[in-house]
Amino acid sequence: MSGLTRRAFLQTGIAGTGSLLLGCRSLSDPDSRDPGVDDDARFDAWLSISDAGQVRLYLDRVEMGQGTTTAYATLIAEELGLRPDQIEVQSAPVAAAFQHPLQVTGGSTSLAEMWTPLRETGARARELLQGAAAERWGVPVDGLRVADGVVTNPETGETLGLGTLAAVAARRRASSIPVPRPSSEYRWIGRSFPRVDAPAKVNGQARYGIDVQVPGLRTAVVVHCPHFGGSLRSFDASEARRQPGVEGIFEVPGGVAVVASSTWRAQRAARKLQVEWDPGSGRGVDSDFIQHGLASALDRGELHENRNDGNTERALEQATRVVEAEYRLPYLAHATMEPMNCTIVPTPGGCDVYVSSQGPDVFQDVVAAVLDLDRTAVRVHTTTIGGGFGRRIYPDIAEEAAHIARQFGGPVKLVWLREDDMRRDFYRPPGLHRLRGAVDAQGKLDAWEHKLAAPSLLPYLKMSAGTLSPQWLRGATNWVADGFMSRLPGWIGPVIAVEGASNQPYATENVSVSSVAWDPGIPVGMWRSVSHSHNGFVVESFVDEMAHAAGTDPALFRRAHLADKPRHLAVLDRLVEEGNWGSPVEGHAQGIAVHEAFNTVVGQIAELSVDGTTIQVQRVTCVVDCGRAVNPDLVRAQMESGIIFGLTAALFGEITFEDGAAQQSNFHDQPLLTLAQAPEIAVFILERETPPSGVGEAGTPPIPAAVANAIFAATGERLRALPLRIGTGSRGSADG
Repeated sequence: MSGLTRRAFLQTGIAGTGSLLLGCRSLSDPDSRDPGVDDDARFDAWLSISDAGQVRLYLDRVEMGQGTTTAYATLIAEELGLRPDQIEVQSAPVAAAFQHPLQVTGGSTSLAEMWTPLRETGARARELLQGAAAERWGVPVDGLRVADGVVTNPETGETLGLGTLAAVAARRRASSIPVPRPSSEYRWIGRSFPRVDAPAKVNGQARYGIDVQVPGLRTAVVVHCPHFGGSLRSFDASEARRQPGVEGIFEVPGGVAVVASSTWRAQRAARKLQVEWDPGSGRGVDSDFIQHGLASALDRGELHENRNDGNTERALEQATRVVEAEYRLPYLAHATMEPMNCTIVPTPGGCDVYVSSQGPDVFQDVVAAVLDLDRTAVRVHTTTIGGGFGRRIYPDIAEEAAHIARQFGGPVKLVWLREDDMRRDFYRPPGLHRLRGAVDAQGKLDAWEHKLAAPSLLPYLKMSAGTLSPQWLRGATNWVADGFMSRLPGWIGPVIAVEGASNQPYATENVSVSSVAWDPGIPVGMWRSVSHSHNGFVVESFVDEMAHAAGTDPALFRRAHLADKPRHLAVLDRLVEEGNWGSPVEGHAQGIAVHEAFNTVVGQIAELSVDGTTIQVQRVTCVVDCGRAVNPDLVRAQMESGIIFGLTAALFGEITFEDGAAQQSNFHDQPLLTLAQAPEIAVFILERETPPSGVGEAGTPPIPAAVANAIFAATGERLRALPLRIGTGSRGSADG
């Protein structure tokens, strides 16, 4: 099927509808929904209660392993006197109530942003339920208690179930601003208990995007142009068309699509395609070219000032001991465990999109644009996600699926092979960092200069511009955004690239941080912890170099320069204690790092052994200050996850290029940390009464530096490039 018109696409919807084998359901806009519809009393966009007393929470962020489902359920359960596993959590639809300004999950903001609103939602529902019960009984509302699924009158012992009261309660109006329970009444917040989504993931009931099935569903794969900036010259599909189960082969932007009756048949036919590519602007773009480009950008000196305290240049000129170092970081793939996929099902007047997405409204807008539909005609169903790390914010998979659906006409699931994902990513950007620092005779940090070059993320975020504008302005908005976002880095530099660098915490009167954007045309995007993954390594490695130049223990040097950072100091002091700093196991060496990201301070000690060129991290001690830990087990799990993720990047992660084409394709040449290579990890949480901050990403930035610093302690070799490879660094504490 090819050349499908919009009218024909809509007409195919009648034949393409069917019951999906998914645990999500379509909802109208929660802001306008009649609370009594479908026996659900809707209290607001997030909360409803059925006549049977089932409390339902509509998850406006996505669950991709970080524990959002459990954390959100805990907040509502706390206010309504229920167990968290008594809250039924469903994925929310795209709706204005959930857009701030986009309905996107990222930046470790989910719990931090919803800590107060969700507790107020639960508190409001509790007050309304109490009011409805008081009216039914003809008694004052004071003293009525909501717990264990009922409202109780302690004086009479009478009870009313939540479902009995829900419809009346939801139509009432709260008398005042809802007041959440005080911490002294918490039953669940601050306690470790099993994740509410764990049983479904263990027994196989959880449905990911890759699991979607509908009647008549076909599978598509795409043979992509391997060269970023390249294009299709020609293709011969004669042999591929003869393969069993093939139902369509046609060109789509960026490659050739093959649609077949199963994933295996589509893949087998795709291998029979004869395709010729033109490298285009990717010709000559290899890893050496990229490194030379970053260096040239720094050499030209056209940097944007991000921080300038005191007079760093003069302090460096007058210093008797100057340390200079250059750090290099490569492109990295996200390598999510669930392959990228998207299912589009035509329906009368629109379509349903089933996708593992971090930004359902962005995906909705992209699909609507390709299929020439109103946004409201595109219903996005967010499934459980098998790993995001920032990759699933970018809707390229949905855009490509929409192009295929438009030409094919029936329900189609696009699946990217691991090789597609590895070679068509929005990669973590590369970076080149040059630092100079000075210490005085007393070992005090006297100057800190940090210059960096990196591609900007901004040009690749332009796809969200249309989502933020009225539909009738979408095309014009995207056109303006294309030009504006591509030029913006030249005016302001790679601003996101300096997070964790411009606010480095170590006290000195003279600090200079500047940056320049340089882009070879390889798409880049947000990768777990974004630029903190760069600057956690760079800053914490360089401060270690400064400590050795001062002849001071690295932990003591940090402590001396964190006097006005009480959270950092508390983390550092606990870390030194719990990690047995300075007394490693015989034959091991230790390295330390402390970094703040997403308003969370994390400290880590890596203890490792070195055998020739083999690095084995034996133990990682981690201390985290993330405000109130709603569920300590979730915090520990995210710290462990971030450490493993960061160790993979530190020891193995690297995407290289030739003629604009990624050279790595799968886990055989881009390995992950294995179980045998994983260290023992001990996580300690500093208990605080402040609101929670982000934990999904904050555990990743310190670990590469902690490992590099430990390698220096073990070997005397200072490694300043990732991935860390012994024999490629310099001997001694620093250059200069």
